[in-house]
Amino acid sequence: MASIRNKEKHMGKTQREFLLQGNEAIAEGALAAGCRFFGGYPITPSTEIAEDMATKLPKVGGTFIQMEDELASLGAVIGASLSGVKAMTATSGPGFSLMQEHIGFACEAEVPCVIVDVMRGGPSTGLPTSPAQGDVMQARWGSHGDHPIIAVSASSVPECFWQTVRAFNLSEKYRVPVILLLDEVVAHMREKIAIPLPEDVEVFDRIKPTVPPEWYIPYADTPSGVPPMAPFGEGYRYHVTGLIHDVRGFPTERADEIGPFMQRLFRKISQNLSDIYMSDFFMTDDADLTIVAFGSVARSAKRAVVEAREKGVAAGLLKLITIWPFDRPAVEKVCRRSPFVLVPEMNMGQIAREVKRVNNGHATVETLKKVDGTLITPREILDKMMEMRS
Repeated sequence: MASIRNKEKHMGKTQREFLLQGNEAIAEGALAAGCRFFGGYPITPSTEIAEDMATKLPKVGGTFIQMEDELASLGAVIGASLSGVKAMTATSGPGFSLMQEHIGFACEAEVPCVIVDVMRGGPSTGLPTSPAQGDVMQARWGSHGDHPIIAVSASSVPECFWQTVRAFNLSEKYRVPVILLLDEVVAHMREKIAIPLPEDVEVFDRIKPTVPPEWYIPYADTPSGVPPMAPFGEGYRYHVTGLIHDVRGFPTERADEIGPFMQRLFRKISQNLSDIYMSDFFMTDDADLTIVAFGSVARSAKRAVVEAREKGVAAGLLKLITIWPFDRPAVEKVCRRSPFVLVPEMNMGQIAREVKRVNNGHATVETLKKVDGTLITPREILDKMMEMRS
């Protein structure tokens, strides 16, 4: 996936420049990745994604459906994906909660799909128009039971485009739901973005079976852990269920089938972590105080690092782009290098818990938590940094 980042920097004359919101850039990224179905229900602050897709999907032969609620929305997305179409939805807060049952189903049945969660203040209806980052743990553990999941984030409008493309590629490659976590600030801010021509976007399409229908084993183990996926309607018949199933998709209670199936679900992610992890290091080589942040807070943190350097403080920033699986190697690297680590986030310390778990006593880890619906500013981060150094 590193080539996606490289293309962002080296597009040359194939770029088309626009002034877009983060939400609008997500719609553009989805279309560039080959998304041709959107099932959703409007909810602040993600509604612009649905509005854009409703306008643009029909122009490229795609389908937009506004469903009766968020649970039905993701159900429609799963159905579209099973028929061979790249599909997505977008939501926030209470809508994301409603989708958890179908997220678990998509994990169990290994159905590729992309879910955009533009985070807002909660719990419950919470703060519909205010930013937050309180869905981090829900993205990983919202659906019950052990299951693999991938969640990525974006902190700029260009990243909204490229991480949407990447979300689709990861989903198709590993047959797993991928969640794109934004916060309201990133979703609604406007920045200049260079959108490439379609031929300049690296797109991964799910692997289809090469054997005749009568030989097809829909959930067969493979070296990658990812079985080929046949679309409904092309002669390949198989059973899809949310129950633990055998290699042909039929429910099973046999321990010798359940164990290998669950192990494979996790192995297809765990053996490909180097492809899934993505983080950015900013001035961390000599930093004795490193900030770990993501989303809009990473933007504030980057400015705070620059100002801290001007004051003689050797500060750095680790920006997490892949949230789940948690980028343990990147966090371990900064914790071993910096004696002080600061984790600012718009929640009560969800990423900080993971940093402390990975830290294993190497660094002093402190938090800067904010849950009042306002952005964490560079000044607040800088003041906390100076306090830690005093």
